[in-house]
Amino acid sequence: MYDTVVVGFDESHSSKAALVEASNRIRKHGGKLLMVHAVYFDTEEYGIAPEQLEKRLKIGEKACIQSKAMISSEFGIEVQSLLCEGDPPDVILDIAHGKKADLIVLGTYGRRGMKRLLMGSVTSRIIVDAPTDVLVVKKPCTECTGEYVNILVPYDGSDFSKRAPTRACQIAKEDGSTVSVLYAIPRYEEMIDFFKSDSIRKSLLHEADKIMAEAKEFAAQQGAMVKTFVAEGHASDRIVEITKEQNHDLIVMGSHGYRGVNKAIMGSTTERVILDASCPILIVR
Repeated sequence: MYDTVVVGFDESHSSKAALVEASNRIRKHGGKLLMVHAVYFDTEEYGIAPEQLEKRLKIGEKACIQSKAMISSEFGIEVQSLLCEGDPPDVILDIAHGKKADLIVLGTYGRRGMKRLLMGSVTSRIIVDAPTDVLVVKKPCTECTGEYVNILVPYDGSDFSKRAPTRACQIAKEDGSTVSVLYAIPRYEEMIDFFKSDSIRKSLLHEADKIMAEAKEFAAQQGAMVKTFVAEGHASDRIVEITKEQNHDLIVMGSHGYRGVNKAIMGSTTERVILDASCPILIVR
């Protein structure tokens, strides 16, 4: 399913986990692995200490050589490393475009580490502009197996979410996974300040049934069956809670969804799930 996989690598623990996760998956299912290490050096910094650029490039080259050797030894697969100068999101996206990648794999945080994903961070910017699916790995290297047993698909019927059930079922075929589809009914009384009567509740539940039927149809087109369930509350909160309660090991979702936004995910359901969920998240294009 993913023939060409690009992994953003910056020597951080998070990016090492992304590399291990991708390597495990390619070892089991085949494909080509491209490891991308970008060295960013702005003009102001260059004026102060121009020698630092060459130093960083050498450090990056050494890290790539060591990582390639580790992947070859431990996983028995080949990996191509690309050392580039430039802003990491731009470099990774350009390479993904140029190599016609099917998947970009990233850690949640970069080398500098952040307590939150912020708009403008590597991961956030790539999710916004990626031409293909993006897998965000949120676990230590020791837990990275490249396989998923219990997949959760948040689905709301929006255009952004419609490919998620299909992609989850494709992965399930490869790994023998179970797939559950979740629709979270928004708390409209909190959003627009009206009292939710019984008739309104019935209408919302009827809409939820239609949305779940649509998800089942997408699964049927893949020759698969899915579990469906409906919850009430803020979508990101319910997704994170249910992931923990039911031990899901992968979340597959659209890049926006629920009140989708153009070219920005700050504050969206997707970003909040990436921040708070404990398992990897596959963002589907």
